Amino acid sequence: MKKAAKAALITGQESVEGTVEQIVFYNPDNGYTVCRFLPDGGQAMTVVGAFPPLSPGEVLRIKGQWELSPRFGQQFRVEHFALTLPSSARGVEKFLASGLVHGIGPVLATRIVKVFGAGTVDILTSEPERLLEVEGVGRVKLAEIRKSWAEHQDIRDLIMFLQEHDVSTNLATKIYRQYGDRSFTVLKTSPYQLSLDIWGVGFKTADQLALKLGMDPGSIERVKAYILYLLEKDNEQGHVFSLAADVRAKCVLDLGVEGDKADRALDILLQGKNVVAEEFEGGRALYLPFYFQAQEEVVRSIHALAGFPCGPPDIDLGQAMAETEKDLGLAFSALQRQAIRESFERKILVITGGPGTGKTTIIRAVVDVFQRWGKEALLAAPTGRAAKRLSETTGRDARTLHRLLEFNPKQNSFKRNERNPLRGEALVVDEFSMVDLPLMYHLLKAVPPWMRLILVGDKDQLPSVGPGTLLRDLIESGTVDVVRLEDIFRQEKESLIVVNAHRVNQGLSLVRAPREDKNADFYFIRQDDDKKAFQTILKLCSWSVPAKLGLSPLSTQIQVISPMYKGVVGVDNLNHELQRRLNPRGEGLTVGNREFRARDKVMQLRNDYDKEVFNGDIGSVLHADKAKFRIFVDFDGRTVSYEKDELNDITLAYAVSVHKAQGSEYQAVIMPLMTQHFIMLQRNLFYTALTRAKKLSLVIGSYKALYIAIKNDTPVKRNSRVREKLIGLRQGVPVA
Repeated sequence: MKKAAKAALITGQESVEGTVEQIVFYNPDNGYTVCRFLPDGGQAMTVVGAFPPLSPGEVLRIKGQWELSPRFGQQFRVEHFALTLPSSARGVEKFLASGLVHGIGPVLATRIVKVFGAGTVDILTSEPERLLEVEGVGRVKLAEIRKSWAEHQDIRDLIMFLQEHDVSTNLATKIYRQYGDRSFTVLKTSPYQLSLDIWGVGFKTADQLALKLGMDPGSIERVKAYILYLLEKDNEQGHVFSLAADVRAKCVLDLGVEGDKADRALDILLQGKNVVAEEFEGGRALYLPFYFQAQEEVVRSIHALAGFPCGPPDIDLGQAMAETEKDLGLAFSALQRQAIRESFERKILVITGGPGTGKTTIIRAVVDVFQRWGKEALLAAPTGRAAKRLSETTGRDARTLHRLLEFNPKQNSFKRNERNPLRGEALVVDEFSMVDLPLMYHLLKAVPPWMRLILVGDKDQLPSVGPGTLLRDLIESGTVDVVRLEDIFRQEKESLIVVNAHRVNQGLSLVRAPREDKNADFYFIRQDDDKKAFQTILKLCSWSVPAKLGLSPLSTQIQVISPMYKGVVGVDNLNHELQRRLNPRGEGLTVGNREFRARDKVMQLRNDYDKEVFNGDIGSVLHADKAKFRIFVDFDGRTVSYEKDELNDITLAYAVSVHKAQGSEYQAVIMPLMTQHFIMLQRNLFYTALTRAKKLSLVIGSYKALYIAIKNDTPVKRNSRVREKLIGLRQGVPVA
């Protein structure tokens, strides 16, 4: 019977209806799925094709043809499918028990089907109130089930609509997740809004969809959307504004429209206040409104705070500092004493210096003296790892800036603001080089005039990932008092990591330890060939470094940092090969060209305030749930789950880029430095990577690449006017 049924399927092109048994593979990028499928009355088979995120228990009607895969054997390639609902009582029960409808689990599914039988689907659709007849369903549970059932129907209809226009089902899922029951309206009236609202959807994707839905290629709406896209892309590259001439040229080149049409589209955006323009010596600046407002408010607030009177503390500072010195068992340098004293005498202060110059000691001392004064000093940092490290080094509570400002992800707003300011005498922000313009804007709104603001960071590190170069702008504007820590402490001078970081900053050659010196904390291993460098890195990660530090090869405290993603010693290839070498066994989930296995090191790729994990956070996979196609990750003792449509938010982290490592510290850092990385061989990038290591730093590469990285001190320019506007206010000449 089963063989006959299967033979009928092989030879015919009839529609086949059946149930999804298991998800074998899923690629969130394009929806490509491999699953085990049980036809009604037939034998289980392997089905491949592009689908939305499926769950075991879902019913599909599929059409396609059989093919023989050299690797996987016989499989059914789906050319068209339709999501259907089960008709038998058994099928309905299995469908509801799959967890696809929130609020219904296996036990409740059995109870519901026992009451309504094969008519359960009609009850859910037309008479959901009757679910109250089922034991265990109250008003709250009913509301949850109704909402989830409606969403399931809506997304099914949306997928069917977009299928007719050859749009991927994965994109349909993202659209519904963003807009819900407004999805059809947005698609038909504002398709380009997708590129602004949905992470991972750029202008090109939205443009393809818009054109498929009938948008005129020469439409002014298309040009307007492209201008907004260009401004947003520049923000993602760290710029606060875009140059109007560049935007116009790109519209002409990329869209093939006349310059006049680009000008007209920009005028419409300006009139509608979707874009703000500002004339300055370098040309015409174009801002998205929020960034213009943020820049204006940050400049005004910094200027006002710097000029606000700061009364001296009513304690003997000298005596308090002496007591702190004694309790901490330290001896402050002259510059450290100056920094501590000015933290109490200035309303806003910047403390900057490289590794080994005593920044952490100053923070510990400042907090201790505030406590002796009987006042509260708040501690914060931009990232979770930096905040945790700050808490460990000071022994005091330290929070991320988002947590300090009480960010509400559902409302996308901060509870702390000018109407509900922070409470305390002072706020100390560590790793301030990572703070971008938008975050500074929200922070300053919550800082009351009476609070002291102490900003600590290393001006020579890479700037923030987000727009702006705030630490450099504040220092160079002359508006804010700055204490520059330049002396390396005696005990730190014994560290070649610290010594070489400062030498790199000065453009000097490295001090290298002999390879036979087993106690050094920095080594340069010459390898001119990238394949040999690659093999060296594998050996270091597998044996040498774990043995030297007494760590597991899978420890998150051993980190490979590469300047680029591509190439033999790029992030992508290193991740693939290090996973194969260090964590070869165990069942995992294959997601696109990646596989996640238990014990893998993984990294979060974007801020997720609901989960409280942030861009650059590194954790370890605890479990890969193949049945429901999800994984569980341990981030510093906290377990976070990722469903199938969230798996693009994480990636393997055996190797990471320098930008992703910024703000983190590791026991050991291994870094390839090859001439193939030429475009990324820059002093501040090399310096940032070098200073991520606490106990051991190994650089593998060529002398030529090393020389280029140290000598190339041409920073990438970012479009920002914070510095010149602060200078203008300080000189009494406001800059428009």
